[in-house]
Amino acid sequence: MAESRIAVPVLLLISDTGGGHRAAARAVAEELRGWRPGRFIPVLFDPLSGPSSARVLQWGVRLYGPVIRRAPWAWGVAYRITDSRAAFAFLRRTILRLADRPVAEQISVLAPAAVVSFHPLATASAVAAARRSPGRPPVVTVVTDLATTHASWWQDDADRIVVPYAGTTPCQSGRDQAHVRCVDLGLPVARQFLGGTPTPAERDSLRRSLGLAPGRFVLVVTGGGEGAGGMRRIVSALVSQFADVQVVAVCGRNKRLRHSLTRLARRRDGRLTVLGYVANMADWIRCADVVVTKAGPGAIAEATCSGAPMLLTGHVPGQEAGNAEFVVESGAGRYAYRTEDLVREVARLRSDPAALAAMRAASARLARPGAAGAIADLIARLARPDLAARC
Repeated sequence: MAESRIAVPVLLLISDTGGGHRAAARAVAEELRGWRPGRFIPVLFDPLSGPSSARVLQWGVRLYGPVIRRAPWAWGVAYRITDSRAAFAFLRRTILRLADRPVAEQISVLAPAAVVSFHPLATASAVAAARRSPGRPPVVTVVTDLATTHASWWQDDADRIVVPYAGTTPCQSGRDQAHVRCVDLGLPVARQFLGGTPTPAERDSLRRSLGLAPGRFVLVVTGGGEGAGGMRRIVSALVSQFADVQVVAVCGRNKRLRHSLTRLARRRDGRLTVLGYVANMADWIRCADVVVTKAGPGAIAEATCSGAPMLLTGHVPGQEAGNAEFVVESGAGRYAYRTEDLVREVARLRSDPAALAAMRAASARLARPGAAGAIADLIARLARPDLAARC
């Protein structure tokens, strides 16, 4: 019998609490579109803050950015309070039930071949709606945190749980039923980050194409999609302390930060480049001598796939708490939580090429460049089991 060529939807659930969930979903969507082209239509949908979401959920999601920028301690308190089965069960019975209707409506309209949740607060609604759907599409959770995971990732009966590395709990411990459904495939990143570690000549060529002055030590500073982590203070210190260092500040969606740093750049003789959200982040990371970043999982995954050394300037309390240790223990980065520590580490790495090369090699060893493709393949096999025997 001829194999069907009709493209089928795959529903990808995200929400913009930070940029990592959407970036991971886009990376997998990119691979699904290339998996036997024309077979799958990935559809990104936000059940928490999208147009069809309940206003109270929209309000809560919109608070995330301002809170982690201005009062990260408050987010840490909220994280710890809700990080248990009992607390999350209460949230699920109350406010999070409001996400069920938008997800159910999308499943009803699309009849997707699979539902994939990239956000811990969307998985419960995905499971509930999929189980009520006549087609009962499989549900996959893609954990987009790294070394520390919230209890909400593990509450619901998804068919598969994709984890970023084998040590992710509770997959490692086996004390939770979730461990039998865990698949260690890595944290997905977009294809633009899959070029590997650039040679010095490639870095020089990239710098010229990006308009950077030759011969300078290049620091790319990022604070994730929200431009968090005290970037204003960090960038100011770097351009003040080093007259021959090129600083590139990627501010994400933080317009106030971008405006502030743009004013600063006018007084720094071209040594400070200020960007908002960029579509070519891989080029900026690959051209860097060092990436200066908070310990966000997406930033770490992107840096490792580009073989970039990291100086970690902080973390969002809660979900990013273990990421810094993960990077530092591997040798791919160093702590620099205080401004004086950051300045000292930059000075040290500028004068020690061997240490910089060792960090670059350690970063590359952590890379999981095939993660997005492997996740897309898993989704495709669950969604179209008739094709599995032919792959």
